[in-house]
Amino acid sequence: MSKTQAVFAVLALLGLAALPHIWSNPYYVHLMVVIGIYAILLLGLDFVVGYVGEVSLGHAALFGVGAYTAGVLKFQLDAPFLLALPAGIAVTAVFGLLLALPALRVSGPYLAMVTLAFGTIVQILINEMTFLTNGPMGIALQKPMLLGHRLSGVDYYYVVMVALVLTLLLTQRLVKSHLGRAFEALRDSPVASDCMAVSVYRYKVYAFVISAAMAGLAGSLFTYSEEYISPDTYNFQLTVLFLLALIMGGRKTRTGPILGAIIVVMLPNVLADIDLFRRLTLIIVGLAVAYAVYGIASRRHAAAQMAVPLLFTIGLAVFAYRVSDIADYRLTIFGLLILFVVYYLPDGIMGFVRGTVAQYRPQWIHRHEIIQAAGSAQHVWAAPDRLVTAGNLLEARNVTMQFGGLKALDNVELIVAKGSVHGLIGPNGSGKSTMMNVLTGIYRPTAGEIEFGNKRITGMSPSAIAGAGIARTFQNVQLFGEMTAIENVLVGLHHTYRSNFLHVAFNTKHYRDEERVARMRAASLLQFVGLGNLANEEARNLPYGKQRLLEIARALALNPSLLLLDEPAAGLTAPDIKELIGMIEKIRDHGIAIVLIEHHMDVVMGISDIVSVLDFGHKIAEGEPAAVQADEKVIAAYLGGKSEQVA
Repeated sequence: MSKTQAVFAVLALLGLAALPHIWSNPYYVHLMVVIGIYAILLLGLDFVVGYVGEVSLGHAALFGVGAYTAGVLKFQLDAPFLLALPAGIAVTAVFGLLLALPALRVSGPYLAMVTLAFGTIVQILINEMTFLTNGPMGIALQKPMLLGHRLSGVDYYYVVMVALVLTLLLTQRLVKSHLGRAFEALRDSPVASDCMAVSVYRYKVYAFVISAAMAGLAGSLFTYSEEYISPDTYNFQLTVLFLLALIMGGRKTRTGPILGAIIVVMLPNVLADIDLFRRLTLIIVGLAVAYAVYGIASRRHAAAQMAVPLLFTIGLAVFAYRVSDIADYRLTIFGLLILFVVYYLPDGIMGFVRGTVAQYRPQWIHRHEIIQAAGSAQHVWAAPDRLVTAGNLLEARNVTMQFGGLKALDNVELIVAKGSVHGLIGPNGSGKSTMMNVLTGIYRPTAGEIEFGNKRITGMSPSAIAGAGIARTFQNVQLFGEMTAIENVLVGLHHTYRSNFLHVAFNTKHYRDEERVARMRAASLLQFVGLGNLANEEARNLPYGKQRLLEIARALALNPSLLLLDEPAAGLTAPDIKELIGMIEKIRDHGIAIVLIEHHMDVVMGISDIVSVLDFGHKIAEGEPAAVQADEKVIAAYLGGKSEQVA
């Protein structure tokens, strides 16, 4: 943490401590407690929605599980607060695991429906299990006792704020760790994640359980805050409210969930007070006008682009001063504000603020640090030099891949020798990329078998095959677009971490050492492919050719024995292609075998030891480059009919 961040953190803590004394009204203190509780849940929900990229409609139910665990323990067993709280976390985490194991085998709307069904079932069970939950009558209880003292409303505020600060600290450590990078990678490209030895299913479950545990903490705290719980509280509307709060506040930020919680808790109260609402609309109009003037003057936004949001805010202010009773319009205004934020600020309010601030961030400071680290670790990335002995590293025998009635591969054999560069060429649609997908486990072959290092890998998952030592790039670039270049490479280094959740949560020396070494290796890899000065740039902002190079750096981070390159020269200029050839030769010199798919014949023929040619799923030729160039079948099928064109 920098000195500036430390100062802001101290000021924020002092502000939290002072709030109950500034607004001492018990009602306002209670609202602040609810905001803190909702913020804890939203921080957990962000792992699923913001980082993993799945929509869960079951978090109100998980919230209810935590609430009722604490409530039932108090109601039935008179359990103390310090036992009920961790019990609520643990029980909800187990429920989250039981939901995640089957639910996360599907995604998108199917996952949303499964979690929605879970929420309905939980609500019914709470309502019907009267022997345990007291059914529709609910459970009433008092504020907890701590050290023989019954907590007041202000006391409980501090308990909730301590829980929120600890949750923020844990969340920050998780998202900045190898676990957080794994979660984020799943959202951007599940296929690439699996091929980086990051199991998509495993880490989705991991994120869901962490999210459920935070919902359990929030629910347990909510029970003592409200001093009464009933089944009707934890319904579908509450789930929608949580999702809207996260979307409005901004995903993948720590401040976004807090802001979202403030909005959904305070907005109904703001809309109930016409004078307060009028003052607020004037502030919003002032901010909107200032931003519009700045955007147009700096040519960041066109006047037409700023017109609609500006007119909306002015119209809202005019409306506020024309009506005398706002009670009948509260739901309409609430809905319009949500639509406005979702449409014009797709990354939420804090996402918008972060993007604006990022335009002025002094990137050169961080970039200098990364280049310096790379310079001191130029050879950290590379696998130890291997003695390349005779023998085969990969053997694919009689591989057939059939899609319906189409055979994309038909009894193809591919043998890759240790330490060699094996070219794989053929016209478009010949089956080259399909072969890559079969070798890396994305497709399971219809027939045939594949051995790698004398181990049968047919049918293994992509993450298991990547862990065995096969890395790849993709024909269509599969980077983690919202992550920086160095973070992309760090995902490739995920396999080097031995730290678990507890190491990350407590920021142990073991984990800090692993992170330091991994960052040095990642920086060195970026230097190797010529991207050292772009380490802090988001991958989606890189030129296409640079994205290709970043994919190679990320693949090398797996420390593979076999590297599959799918058209790495696509999008590169002639000088870049020359550097690529030199890079491939360096990789081979370290004993790493390479399978190269490429349409640039000068690249393939210039560096390949053996070239295989596919045509309509059949292997029609194989041998040394000169022999393949002279093969009549190759000339007829792929190279245009005259052998002179191959040169």
